[in-house]
Amino acid sequence: MLKIWTDGSCLGNPGPGGWGFIATNGKDVAQRCGGEKNTTNNKMELTAVIKALTAAKKHDEIEIHTDSQYVKNGMESWIKNWKKNNWKTADKKPVKNVELWQQLDELASTKKIHWVWVRGHAGEEFNEQVDDLARTAAESYK
Repeated sequence: MLKIWTDGSCLGNPGPGGWGFIATNGKDVAQRCGGEKNTTNNKMELTAVIKALTAAKKHDEIEIHTDSQYVKNGMESWIKNWKKNNWKTADKKPVKNVELWQQLDELASTKKIHWVWVRGHAGEEFNEQVDDLARTAAESYK
């Protein structure tokens, strides 16, 4: 199983942002990062997972480690009702970042994904590294 750590960062919210991911199959490790000049933290969190799943197209089963409750809860529970309600929240408002959620939903539908929440800034090696990748990418868009 491929294991992936993802993170997003934003300097100001909105502001310059970055995303990053680290993937490992147990022996090889790959990492990628990027960013945008004007974005939000939640957009970067979603983008990190989208970029990771796009890069992992050959893998059918993936474990995604994220410190974002927004991403994990969105994919494990909220998205079912959003789709049922034509991409509206429980209070009938449009889902924020809907294009990213739809893209992530499409990518995730082709894989078996295990979502793992990781406490941010708690010393977990790959989570700390991916946080550095995202922050460094965000800095480059200042």
